[in-house]
Amino acid sequence: MSGWTTAAAALLLCGVAPAAYGAATGPVRRRVPAQNLVTTLLSLVILLLAQGYGRPAYTDPALVLAVLGPAGTLLYVRLLADQLAAHPPRPRSLLAVTALSYTAVPMVVLPLCVATSPGRATVKLLVIGALLVLGSRVAARAVTAAVTSGHGRTGPAEGMSDG
Repeated sequence: MSGWTTAAAALLLCGVAPAAYGAATGPVRRRVPAQNLVTTLLSLVILLLAQGYGRPAYTDPALVLAVLGPAGTLLYVRLLADQLAAHPPRPRSLLAVTALSYTAVPMVVLPLCVATSPGRATVKLLVIGALLVLGSRVAARAVTAAVTSGHGRTGPAEGMSDG
Protein backbone atom coordinates (compact mmCIF):
# COMPACT_ATOMS: atom_id res chain seq x y z
CA MET A 1 0.00 0.00 0.00
CA SER A 2 1.55 3.27 -1.09
CA GLY A 3 1.27 6.64 0.58
CA TRP A 4 -1.25 7.75 -2.05
CA THR A 5 -3.63 4.89 -1.35
CA THR A 6 -3.17 5.40 2.40
CA ALA A 7 -4.10 9.07 1.98
CA ALA A 8 -7.11 8.04 -0.13
CA ALA A 9 -8.25 5.58 2.54
CA ALA A 10 -7.82 8.19 5.28
CA LEU A 11 -9.76 10.79 3.30
CA LEU A 12 -12.45 8.24 2.55
CA LEU A 13 -12.85 7.23 6.19
CA CYS A 14 -12.35 10.61 7.86
CA GLY A 15 -13.89 12.88 5.23
CA VAL A 16 -16.25 11.16 2.84
CA ALA A 17 -17.90 8.82 5.36
CA PRO A 18 -18.99 11.56 7.82
CA ALA A 19 -20.05 13.85 4.97
CA ALA A 20 -22.01 11.02 3.35
CA TYR A 21 -23.72 10.36 6.67
CA GLY A 22 -24.63 14.04 6.84
CA ALA A 23 -25.97 13.93 3.29
CA ALA A 24 -28.04 10.80 3.95
CA THR A 25 -29.61 11.71 7.28
CA GLY A 26 -30.98 14.71 9.06
CA PRO A 27 -32.64 17.90 7.92
CA VAL A 28 -32.36 19.38 4.44
CA ARG A 29 -30.28 22.26 5.73
CA ARG A 30 -27.52 19.77 6.51
CA ARG A 31 -28.02 17.46 3.55
CA VAL A 32 -27.47 19.92 0.71
CA PRO A 33 -24.08 21.31 1.82
CA ALA A 34 -22.98 17.82 2.84
CA GLN A 35 -23.84 16.49 -0.62
CA ASN A 36 -21.61 19.11 -2.18
CA LEU A 37 -18.79 18.20 0.20
CA VAL A 38 -19.19 14.49 -0.55
CA THR A 39 -18.76 15.01 -4.29
CA THR A 40 -15.69 17.20 -3.76
CA LEU A 41 -14.00 14.78 -1.36
CA LEU A 42 -14.92 11.73 -3.40
CA SER A 43 -13.36 13.31 -6.46
CA LEU A 44 -10.16 13.87 -4.46
CA VAL A 45 -10.20 10.25 -3.30
CA ILE A 46 -10.45 9.10 -6.92
CA LEU A 47 -7.46 11.30 -7.84
CA LEU A 48 -5.40 9.86 -4.99
CA LEU A 49 -6.30 6.31 -5.98
CA ALA A 50 -5.39 7.02 -9.61
CA GLN A 51 -1.93 8.11 -8.49
CA GLY A 52 -1.63 5.26 -6.00
CA TYR A 53 -2.43 2.61 -8.59
CA GLY A 54 -0.40 4.32 -11.29
CA ARG A 55 -3.37 4.58 -13.64
CA PRO A 56 -3.71 8.07 -15.16
CA ALA A 57 -6.93 7.03 -16.89
CA TYR A 58 -8.59 6.79 -13.47
CA THR A 59 -8.57 10.59 -13.29
CA ASP A 60 -11.40 10.71 -15.84
CA PRO A 61 -14.10 9.72 -13.30
CA ALA A 62 -12.80 12.48 -11.03
CA LEU A 63 -13.19 14.95 -13.88
CA VAL A 64 -16.74 13.80 -14.53
CA LEU A 65 -17.57 14.02 -10.83
CA ALA A 66 -16.03 17.50 -10.63
CA VAL A 67 -18.47 18.63 -13.31
CA LEU A 68 -21.58 16.70 -12.26
CA GLY A 69 -21.23 17.06 -8.48
CA PRO A 70 -21.96 20.79 -8.32
CA ALA A 71 -24.67 20.32 -10.95
CA GLY A 72 -26.35 17.82 -8.63
CA THR A 73 -26.10 20.26 -5.75
CA LEU A 74 -27.67 22.98 -7.90
CA LEU A 75 -30.51 20.60 -8.77
CA TYR A 76 -31.14 19.82 -5.10
CA VAL A 77 -31.04 23.53 -4.25
CA ARG A 78 -33.56 24.20 -6.99
CA LEU A 79 -35.91 21.46 -5.86
CA LEU A 80 -35.57 22.15 -2.14
CA ALA A 81 -35.45 25.97 -2.20
CA ASP A 82 -38.62 26.33 -0.13
CA GLN A 83 -37.37 23.98 2.58
CA LEU A 84 -33.97 25.69 2.61
CA ALA A 85 -35.65 29.09 2.94
CA ALA A 86 -37.89 27.83 5.77
CA HIS A 87 -35.02 26.17 7.66
CA PRO A 88 -31.75 27.67 6.43
CA PRO A 89 -28.37 26.06 7.07
CA ARG A 90 -26.34 27.60 9.83
CA PRO A 91 -23.97 30.19 8.36
CA ARG A 92 -21.02 28.72 10.25
CA SER A 93 -21.66 25.23 8.92
CA LEU A 94 -21.99 26.48 5.35
CA LEU A 95 -18.79 28.48 5.77
CA ALA A 96 -17.01 25.46 7.28
CA VAL A 97 -18.02 23.19 4.40
CA THR A 98 -16.85 25.77 1.85
CA ALA A 99 -13.58 26.36 3.70
CA LEU A 100 -12.96 22.62 3.93
CA SER A 101 -13.45 22.31 0.18
CA TYR A 102 -11.15 25.25 -0.48
CA THR A 103 -8.37 23.79 1.66
CA ALA A 104 -8.75 20.10 0.77
CA VAL A 105 -8.51 20.62 -2.98
CA PRO A 106 -5.08 22.33 -3.03
CA MET A 107 -3.78 19.99 -0.32
CA VAL A 108 -4.46 17.03 -2.62
CA VAL A 109 -4.09 18.46 -6.12
CA LEU A 110 -0.78 20.29 -5.66
CA PRO A 111 1.18 17.26 -4.36
CA LEU A 112 -0.34 15.20 -7.17
CA CYS A 113 0.88 17.81 -9.68
CA VAL A 114 4.38 17.58 -8.22
CA ALA A 115 4.30 13.78 -8.37
CA THR A 116 3.15 13.58 -11.99
CA SER A 117 5.38 14.38 -14.90
CA PRO A 118 4.79 17.78 -16.51
CA GLY A 119 2.36 17.61 -19.39
CA ARG A 120 -1.23 16.75 -20.03
CA ALA A 121 -1.68 14.89 -16.76
CA THR A 122 -0.64 17.93 -14.74
CA VAL A 123 -2.93 20.20 -16.73
CA LYS A 124 -5.79 17.76 -16.21
CA LEU A 125 -5.17 17.75 -12.46
CA LEU A 126 -5.15 21.55 -12.36
CA VAL A 127 -8.39 21.69 -14.36
CA ILE A 128 -10.04 19.21 -12.01
CA GLY A 129 -8.85 21.22 -9.01
CA ALA A 130 -10.17 24.46 -10.51
CA LEU A 131 -13.53 22.82 -11.31
CA LEU A 132 -13.83 21.52 -7.76
CA VAL A 133 -13.11 24.91 -6.21
CA LEU A 134 -15.39 26.77 -8.60
CA GLY A 135 -18.14 24.16 -8.21
CA SER A 136 -17.98 24.49 -4.45
CA ARG A 137 -18.21 28.28 -4.72
CA VAL A 138 -21.18 28.13 -7.10
CA ALA A 139 -23.00 25.59 -4.92
CA ALA A 140 -22.45 27.66 -1.77
CA ARG A 141 -23.76 30.77 -3.51
CA ALA A 142 -26.80 28.83 -4.76
CA VAL A 143 -27.59 27.63 -1.24
CA THR A 144 -27.28 31.19 0.04
CA ALA A 145 -29.54 32.48 -2.73
CA ALA A 146 -32.14 29.79 -2.01
CA VAL A 147 -32.07 30.68 1.67
CA THR A 148 -32.65 34.36 1.03
CA SER A 149 -35.38 34.02 -1.56
CA GLY A 150 -36.92 30.55 -1.80
CA HIS A 151 -39.63 29.71 -4.35
CA GLY A 152 -42.81 30.54 -2.57
CA ARG A 153 -41.67 33.84 -1.11
CA THR A 154 -40.40 36.08 -3.90
CA GLY A 155 -40.12 33.72 -6.85
CA PRO A 156 -37.35 31.41 -7.94
CA ALA A 157 -33.94 31.59 -6.35
CA GLU A 158 -31.50 34.06 -7.85
CA GLY A 159 -30.20 32.90 -11.21
CA MET A 160 -32.83 30.18 -11.51
CA SER A 161 -35.84 30.69 -13.73
CA ASP A 162 -38.89 28.52 -14.13
CA GLY A 163 -38.73 28.68 -17.92
